[in-house]
Amino acid sequence: MSQVRATTVGKPLPGESGRVPAAGESGAGPEKAGVAQGGLPAALNVLAHEADALRQLHDSFADGPGGALLQRALDLLAAVTGRVIVSGMGKSGHIARKIAASMASTGTPALFVHPAEASHGDMGMITSSDAVVALSNSGETAELADLITYSRRWRIPLIGITSRRDSTLGNAADVTLTLPPAGEAGVLGLAPTTSTTMTLALGDALTVGLLERKGFSAEDFHRLHPGGKLGQRLLRVADLMHVGSEMPLIDGSAPMSQAIIEMSAKTFGCVGVVDAAGDLVGIVTDGDLRRHMGADLLAQKVADVMTRGPRTIGGQALAAEALLIMNERAITSLFVVDATQPVGIIRLHDCLRAGVA
Repeated sequence: MSQVRATTVGKPLPGESGRVPAAGESGAGPEKAGVAQGGLPAALNVLAHEADALRQLHDSFADGPGGALLQRALDLLAAVTGRVIVSGMGKSGHIARKIAASMASTGTPALFVHPAEASHGDMGMITSSDAVVALSNSGETAELADLITYSRRWRIPLIGITSRRDSTLGNAADVTLTLPPAGEAGVLGLAPTTSTTMTLALGDALTVGLLERKGFSAEDFHRLHPGGKLGQRLLRVADLMHVGSEMPLIDGSAPMSQAIIEMSAKTFGCVGVVDAAGDLVGIVTDGDLRRHMGADLLAQKVADVMTRGPRTIGGQALAAEALLIMNERAITSLFVVDATQPVGIIRLHDCLRAGVA
């Protein structure tokens, strides 16, 4: 663009000499265009390179000594009664933060400790009931030295993740998980790319392995993720239902005049019908009133007007399931039961207000 503007306008733009560089010179048209066009292939090469590295990582831990080491690391972390301390410097530090956050959100108490800050007082965050996961591609990160020494002095379990088994970290750790020699991505092969991707994947492997080992459930996940879309999706019916005196209930032997009063007072557009044992046996809705409209409606027994066997749901069902049922059956309320006895009622608007969709 700068060449076209310089020649058509007649004078150079600010910062331009006005001379079109010759081919081979810095900023030359064909060479510069070639570099720009090479961006996409280079980006795709990185993805292919890192995907191949992840396959190598998988294979290195799938069986044999690698699998035994990964299992030992899981055993060690599962036995921790305190927290998992994850630490690393630079890019490894960013990965360490993510690993700690993932573990903490899936039932394994964990936190990130900056290795340099640990040397200036934050070592006090680490106790003898904890375990340390230290990340260093080279295994020689100077800032980790004090943390490694501290873990050895106080017999705190140490797991090292490094590409060099025969390194300071690799030799000091109780369990060393070694990254395969995949090399960094890109023409320079210097910036942390492949190594951090493998480290992150290995951290995810430990996280999910611990999650399943501990039997961490969707309900547990919701307890730790109450906010956001994910928390809304995992809401239970029991979290939203109306209970106790808020439920519109009436005995089947009562006259319809009382049923209409109960429906009007509770504003759910329906009333649940119970028998002498307290079991839900039917429901009276606005539609039932229209179908039985007549001069004797108010004098009729509730049991003669109700719809038997109404659709219900359990309190531990997901609120999204209740919303689906109400949408499919074109109803706005759903009774919640424990076995056959009503324990609550949930409305379509309760789900929508909570963000369930």
